[in-house]
Amino acid sequence: MPKLPRLLRWISSVILLFLLLLTCFRLFFYVYYKPHQYPFPLDAFFMGLRLDLRVACVLGLLMLILCAVPFLNPFKNRNAKKFWVVFLSLLFFLSLFLYITDFFHYDYLHQRLNASVLNYMQDAGISLHMVWQTYPVIRSFLLIIVFVIVIGILFSRLLHIFQKLPSSTSGKAKLWTIPFLALLIAAVWGTLSQFPLRWSDVFTLKDSFKAQLALNPMQSFFSTLSFRSSTFNEKKARSNYRLMANYLGVAQLDSNSLNYARAVYPNGPLPAGQKPNVILVICESFSAYKSSMWGNPLNPTPYFDSLSKQGIFFDHCFTPSYGTARGVWATVTGIPDVEAPKTSSRNPVIVDQNTILNSFHGYEKYYFIGGSASWANIRGLLKYNIDGLKLYEQDDYNAEKIDVWGISDKNVFLNANKILGQQKKPFFAIIQTADNHRPYTIPTEDLNEFRKVDLPEDSLKKYGFVSNDELNAFRYTDFSYRKFIEAAQKQTYFKNTVFVFVGDHGIRGDAGNMFPHAWNQQALTTVHVPLLFYYPGLKGYRKTNNCSQLDVLPSIAGFISEPYVNTGMGRNLFDSALYADPFRSSSAFIIDPDEKKIGMIGGDYYLRKTLGKPGVELASIRNNNPIPAKVADSVKSVLSKYAEAYYETARYLLYHNKKNK
Repeated sequence: MPKLPRLLRWISSVILLFLLLLTCFRLFFYVYYKPHQYPFPLDAFFMGLRLDLRVACVLGLLMLILCAVPFLNPFKNRNAKKFWVVFLSLLFFLSLFLYITDFFHYDYLHQRLNASVLNYMQDAGISLHMVWQTYPVIRSFLLIIVFVIVIGILFSRLLHIFQKLPSSTSGKAKLWTIPFLALLIAAVWGTLSQFPLRWSDVFTLKDSFKAQLALNPMQSFFSTLSFRSSTFNEKKARSNYRLMANYLGVAQLDSNSLNYARAVYPNGPLPAGQKPNVILVICESFSAYKSSMWGNPLNPTPYFDSLSKQGIFFDHCFTPSYGTARGVWATVTGIPDVEAPKTSSRNPVIVDQNTILNSFHGYEKYYFIGGSASWANIRGLLKYNIDGLKLYEQDDYNAEKIDVWGISDKNVFLNANKILGQQKKPFFAIIQTADNHRPYTIPTEDLNEFRKVDLPEDSLKKYGFVSNDELNAFRYTDFSYRKFIEAAQKQTYFKNTVFVFVGDHGIRGDAGNMFPHAWNQQALTTVHVPLLFYYPGLKGYRKTNNCSQLDVLPSIAGFISEPYVNTGMGRNLFDSALYADPFRSSSAFIIDPDEKKIGMIGGDYYLRKTLGKPGVELASIRNNNPIPAKVADSVKSVLSKYAEAYYETARYLLYHNKKNK
């Protein structure tokens, strides 16, 4: 068997050396910052090793690519040695600089280095003065210089050793390059799943210090570059505090600490102490105007329509924003995702969030998704913040993966039903669907029972659909709901379970004459979704007040009379006192991060405005009648004030809603 070529052995030695140094950095961080009598966290070091290996192998790939140029290959051009000694020394200098900065950044903020540190450059003089007066800048700089000199000598000697080795004359030796390249790519990918290893995976460790220890500051810094301008305005949050605190129902006002927490002891439709099970279904692209519940003539969701008549159905529910990641965030945290341009779940700085789910004491927690929770870094949000969560993904089911989103919705439901049917304790389960989404796959196994339809293009467009594939995918989702409820009815848990369905978002499109013009003109089609509470045997009715996806968790707790602490912005829709205030009981905040527009729905009206620009748009959401001038002026004043207050408070809370340790 031919020996590994000198080039590949040299690159491997550099990767191993880099990996050793990164491990030493992590070990030093652990020794210096570990809590008192904290046991050695082997799992955190292993996770950190995987992240470090990604970084080291990126360097290996870069070396392999550059050495493909003969002029830069030190085994073909001896003079290239000077380039590589300088180049590698510079890279290690930057690495050490980042790690020392990370070390003091954690000392100052108890948070690993991220790109928000660049914001301090806006007040560079003050920031540098603080650093100079607080930290050993000169000693740190001298340490870096000494390290770079030592590492430069080491790299020079190391390369000299490999250059002196005899060159392989076997043509077969060059074949090592292909598997070597494959190994580097595999290490950079970091997992065996369809999604690469990400910073958010450290938060599956379920321990704040372990997560911080495992992070690689180079990866977290570059991963957060797109969020470096993402922040909050504390001054604006303070100026709006009293307005929002009263809106949210904060009993203990504290404008100094900006307290938004409220302990709630609800008295809902189900008596306290009963502890029914809860199944919350987050429904992919469940757009209201496309649904049967609002009379769409194509009748795509007849089963859900029948179910809504048996439960408590909110027909004016709005998501704070468009997009599944933003919808999951809003549902779990109770705070609208006002991050831009990317989503909050992708921002490592704010992954630590409190959630009402942890107020459901004595409940087993489950989350079922047909694909991978690595998508949009949702796994980090869920596993890090929901105590004792059991997360099921595509590889955990005995079902065939049908497309990029994993197994079919029907099989997610049936697998979840089987698992939940075996539970002896009360449970809170979240099931996230995905089939009502491109590529609109319908499993072959269901085509005998589920019959596709083929309608003319003009009929499809008239009632909000772009294709038969989209229509049939929507109908298949309804089919999956039916199969789930039918299977659940055979389980003992069914009669004591609250089933809650909410759309993750709507879909932009033409609602035609099915809704007032505002649905098209102000893009309400993207955020209008069904919200249904169904409990077997409980009489159903329809509610028409405006509400929000943010209200889901507090309303579930309110429905079953489960005490909870709310630090988010959602309301309990089953709180009778809420309805004493017409605005509080019928309002919803909306943001479009792409268009930089914020809006507020209140009563019969929707106001929208562009951030940082004058002027507003006002529309009626109940009819197409003109709004009288006197009414318009008054409504604009109120809704504009609340839209700004809601936005600034949400920005603040994203960074100040950490869970209790």
